[in-house]
Amino acid sequence: MQVRNTTLAWSAAGLIAVGAATGLSAHGILQTAAPATGSAASSASATGDGAQPAPSQPIPMMTAPNYRAIVARNEAAVVGITTAGPMPTAAPQEFNFGGQGDDNPFAQFFRGHQMPRPRGIQHAQGSGFLISSDGLVLTNAHVVDGAKEVTVKLADHREFKAKVLGADKSSDIAVLKIDAHGLPAVAIGDSDKLGVGDYVLAIGEPFGLEETATAGIVSAKGRSLPGDGYVPFIQTDAAVNPGNSGGPLFDASGAVVGINAQIYSNSGGFQGVSFAIPINLAVQVKDQIVKTGKVAHSRLGVEVQTMNQTLADSFKLKSPNGALVAKVVPDSAAAQAGIKVGDVILKFNGTPIIDAGQLSQHVGVATPGEKASIEIWRDGKTVDLTATIGNAATLASADDSSGDSSQAKLGLALRPLNPEERRQAGVPGGLVVEDVQGRAAEAGIQPGDVVLSVDGTPVQSVSQLRKMVQEHDKQIALLIQRGDARVFVPITLG
Repeated sequence: MQVRNTTLAWSAAGLIAVGAATGLSAHGILQTAAPATGSAASSASATGDGAQPAPSQPIPMMTAPNYRAIVARNEAAVVGITTAGPMPTAAPQEFNFGGQGDDNPFAQFFRGHQMPRPRGIQHAQGSGFLISSDGLVLTNAHVVDGAKEVTVKLADHREFKAKVLGADKSSDIAVLKIDAHGLPAVAIGDSDKLGVGDYVLAIGEPFGLEETATAGIVSAKGRSLPGDGYVPFIQTDAAVNPGNSGGPLFDASGAVVGINAQIYSNSGGFQGVSFAIPINLAVQVKDQIVKTGKVAHSRLGVEVQTMNQTLADSFKLKSPNGALVAKVVPDSAAAQAGIKVGDVILKFNGTPIIDAGQLSQHVGVATPGEKASIEIWRDGKTVDLTATIGNAATLASADDSSGDSSQAKLGLALRPLNPEERRQAGVPGGLVVEDVQGRAAEAGIQPGDVVLSVDGTPVQSVSQLRKMVQEHDKQIALLIQRGDARVFVPITLG
């Protein structure tokens, strides 16, 4: 397990998410959807005429949750998950016995020869929880990613081979099914009612230690993380470590309000900052997987950036809130609704948009085909528009289709890197993967990856990539950058 400084790490043992954290401060990476508000702020205003502000009322004491009862009621519904799958093939490396250079007596014999690539079975471990008595299990998609065999272990030490009904990488949710009945199940809560400062408790198997409970509070809500623009994470200080991934996060009443997914760490272990997927979002994804085996994601078709005070002044906005439109995808939902470059999106379905990440979250949980009301700021005044939300899969096919033929579709939704992303990634150009399906997903490409070249030729635009794909009949090799690592990924075409 290799973790760089300031890295967002998946909390499943052996599975590390390479987050785009290099060169960014924690404040820049972790964006809260909305600033905190409350009566304390309003009571701090001046009363005028020299009057002294009234003393604030003392905050009433609150009784701590009965953690012992929460654990006793739910520990039997928390499961351990182990997976087995093929070990990923590492990039070829030259033999290096005794070091490099002319001082190495073996160098002349092995120069130019490559070491054999490791092959075998990779095992990983995570957590999950039962949501029905007939064996339906929720966990993280990254826990079962690439697994050929998934085993669910119950608290009573019974083990079952699990079927993966579906896994959605964009939301990091997976649904498993085991052949058992009469099982204990958790109660599902309402993550929308969760507030900063509320008590929470996590149960899971960190480092394989069964039925481990840790407690804390909600530190923030609506966090946006690199590569996870559409998930409004719950931030907590409940201790979460490798192996906790997929385990439940309970509120003070003992209901599940989140699924523990990631940690923010310099060391790979817990450092006081953990992230959970809201259960309301997880249930939406689960319902689609159970019904259809897959998840339909929505897309508005804009590239946006968060406002700052300088931009707000330039656009004559009173406050630096909203999502500034930097690009509109042709024929997208945004284009058809009349959204233009330079518009500032202030509200989506009546909800104020504070920053770009919050817009992504609201669009991500919308249903493709539904109509959304959008309030924008244009030319010094507000304008109301209506957009019919598009389907990300349809846009992916449109981006990657080889003309009028169905062959050579990669299943990628791509966009060019903006200047700031190019600077952070240290590359002159490339295309960031927003969504992935089909052959590209089977090859191991993930949302957040950056496509740098096709068969060694650098790519700068989706149209350039499409043209290069059209010129191939059987296979292409994409150079992918994920964090600091680069690797060529071969994709077989139709």
